[in-house]
Order: sequence, then C-alpha cells, then structure tokens
Amino acid sequence: MLKPALQLKLGQRQAMTPQLQQAIRLLQLTAMELQQTVRDSLAENVMLELEEGGEDFDSGIPADTLVPGDDPDPDVDPIEDPWAESHSGPSAGDAPWSEEDRSPEYADPSGGSLQDHLLHQLELARRSPREEAIGRAIIDAINDDGYLTDDLDTIVDVLRPDVECTVDEVQSVLRTVQTFDPVGVGARSISECIELQLAQLSPTTPGLLCAVYAARDYLPQIASGDHSAVRRALDVSVDEWAHALALVRACHPRPGNAIQHRQPEFVVPDVVVNKRAGGWTVELNSSAVPRLRVNADYAAQVTREHVAMRAQLQEARWLIKSIEMRNDTLLKVAKMLVQRQSAFLELGDEAMEPLVLREIADAVEMHESTISRVTTGKYMLTPRGTFEFRHFFSSHVSASDGTEVSSTAIRAKIKKLIAGESPDNPLSDSRIAEILAADGAKVARRTVAKYREAMRIAPSSERRTTLAR
Repeated sequence: MLKPALQLKLGQRQAMTPQLQQAIRLLQLTAMELQQTVRDSLAENVMLELEEGGEDFDSGIPADTLVPGDDPDPDVDPIEDPWAESHSGPSAGDAPWSEEDRSPEYADPSGGSLQDHLLHQLELARRSPREEAIGRAIIDAINDDGYLTDDLDTIVDVLRPDVECTVDEVQSVLRTVQTFDPVGVGARSISECIELQLAQLSPTTPGLLCAVYAARDYLPQIASGDHSAVRRALDVSVDEWAHALALVRACHPRPGNAIQHRQPEFVVPDVVVNKRAGGWTVELNSSAVPRLRVNADYAAQVTREHVAMRAQLQEARWLIKSIEMRNDTLLKVAKMLVQRQSAFLELGDEAMEPLVLREIADAVEMHESTISRVTTGKYMLTPRGTFEFRHFFSSHVSASDGTEVSSTAIRAKIKKLIAGESPDNPLSDSRIAEILAADGAKVARRTVAKYREAMRIAPSSERRTTLAR
C-alpha cells in the first residue's frame, strides 16, 4: 500500500527574472542606445552616479566614415550565465494588450531591410543550393512585420519550374528560417509567432507550458482582458497564470519591426583595434562605455525601513553588473573575430576567411543566438576602417583543393576582375568562374552571377554597351 511521503529534491533552474531580461536586453543595444539607457537611469535612480572622468561617453563618428562597400549584406540574486541558450525573445511592441505592459523596442540600426537581414543569415546557414533557393522564396514572402504571407503550396508553385519541391521540403526550410533573428520571424499567425519566441526559453521557466497553451488557444480572451476565464480553462494556479501571462506579454507580436529601414546618423564603435609589435590589440572604446558606480553616501543611508531606497540600490547594482557583463561579452567576441580575421585586417577583403556564427559560438562557449545579438549593431574601429561585427562573417565556398574560401573574398576577387577588364571585351560570368577556378576557388557561373548582382554590377552585355558609349 502506498503511503504519502515528503521528498526533498535539489536541482537548478533558470527563471526569466526581470533582472535577467534586463541583462539580455542590454546586450542587444547599440552603444548609443546604451548611453541613452544610462542617462535615463541616472535621472531616475539617485543611487547611480558616473565615475570620475565618465562624463564624455557619447562621442561617435559620422556614419559616412565607414569604408565604402564595407557595410554588411542583434545586493542582487546571482544567476548563471545570462547569455546561454535560455534567452528572452524580442521586447514587446504593438501587442493586443495594454500599453503599460509593453517593453521598450530597440530596432536594428544597420540600415538593411528585414529581407537583407534574413538573407544574410540564410547564407551563413550553409544550406544546399536547393534549400537556399527555397529559403529565398520563403524570405521573399515575409512581410515587414515578419510574417509569412503566402501558404506553402503557393511557395511550391512560385519555385517552379526552376526548383521542383514538395510542401514538406518547404516546411523543413521554413523551420530553419524560423530560427533566424529576429525571434518569431516566419510565423503564419500571431499565435505561432509567440510560440516561436516562447520556444527560446528554458523548459524550466515558470509558467512556460501554460503560456504556450494560452498563446495557442486563448489570445482573443487575453486581448479582451478575460484572464479569469482563461485561467479556469487551463486549470492552473493564480501564480502559474501570472508567470504565463507575463511571458506572453513579453513577446513581440511584430518581430519584423525590430529591423529598421534607415541608416544611423552616427556610428559609435564599441571596440577599437590597433596593430602593435606583438600583434593585434582589442580594447573597449572608453568614450562609448558608460562608467557607473553606486553613490556611496546614499548607499550608507539605506536601512531596512527604506524600502524604496533599497530597491533603487539593488537596481543600481544590477545595472552596473549587467553593463560589465555586456562589455565582457563584446570584448570576448571581438577578440575572437580579430584572431580569426587577422589576414583580412592585414590585406583586405580578398584575405577574408570563411566564418559562421556557430564557429565563434563554439570558440567562446556561448549560444549562436547570443553571438547574433552581439554582432548586430555593434561596430569595430580598425586601421582598415569601421565595420559592423557582422562584416567579419561570410559563408564557405569550396575550393578545388578541398579547402574552403570566404564568399566575401570571392566577391572581392570578382569586383577586382571586373574593375580590371578590357573595355572592349568585358568578362562574362562564365569566364570569371574559369579564372577563379584557375586561382583555386571553384565557383559555379550562377554563383558568380548572384554575387555580381548583389554588388549591383551589370552583366557583361550591358557593361560592353555602357563602355562603348
């Protein structure tokens, strides 16, 4: 006969606390957005103050100082590494719930469209040519809000006759696209969009399963404010429903809005790279990094009775710690990028090594999604120019000797060949492919055409006409 008994279990779990959400959000901010966040915090929290000499953290450089063509094709409780696989989705935006439930929205300032942003990730995903063609068709069907507007049968029809594929194949590639940044992109409904974002959280996150069911079946009731009915239908406790509702409200119903169609007026480099006798050095840009500390005089006055001041003290300490963690992460990734792409810094685009997010993630022991956040909207000032971190990534192209060449290097070689061609006899895509093959880079004619078109270079027939004039 079974008897009731008490059991004590010891385990670890990572809850999506407000502090953890703040730490992840800070990682996504550009240098200028971080500076504004610090200004706001200084104005609101008396416990915070700038360190001596930390007043000039807003200097930037005009965006037009980027090298042409180099703009790329996102007392406190201790927690584990907040940049691990468990992470929050995008901050909330135009949701069907109330305005006060929204989190601030920070857009990608890189200036490219959502489609450009997704195509760049598709290229780095190293799919087969067939899957890449399907992926491009899917991305073409994603609107500015981040939703897939065509059904899968329509995408199959669009691909014909160039690619004969099945709905299952399109569905498989769509699942890959739905793992891209911004989280939630490629969804076919707001329910699926929220589910994709919730899927990024740790399975042990309080209220997660309840949030998934709520997003799947009860969004209209949540939007109308009928929370009691939803909680009864899901048969969950008040606490579990509170956790679930907070998770749903934290999701971004229009993930595409995180990608902004504009160029930034200023670029503030996050790190500075210099060549020294012993090699390359990588340092944080001191003028871009807010240097904060807790106001010792106010902190000394905090007692158990000063609830508000204790809360501000905790917030101040957490913000300082979060900024330190953000800067440590930026520096770690930047050093690895410089180490892997030192040949590019020495010689230029033709020496760029093939590199994808996963390689850097494995090297620094972080999740790919973290590397995606770190490399979006973050800039590196080098002797060769100012580059977004994403510029250092490029897909692999097989060479004739079995090695791999960077697609960025291939593009640079194509551009160089066309720049030096004879005005009377421009190089065709086939001829360029032959020259590259002879140089050790085995590239198909259609790949040459794709890269040429991406660089907005006309085909040989049009170049001959233009030159003849």
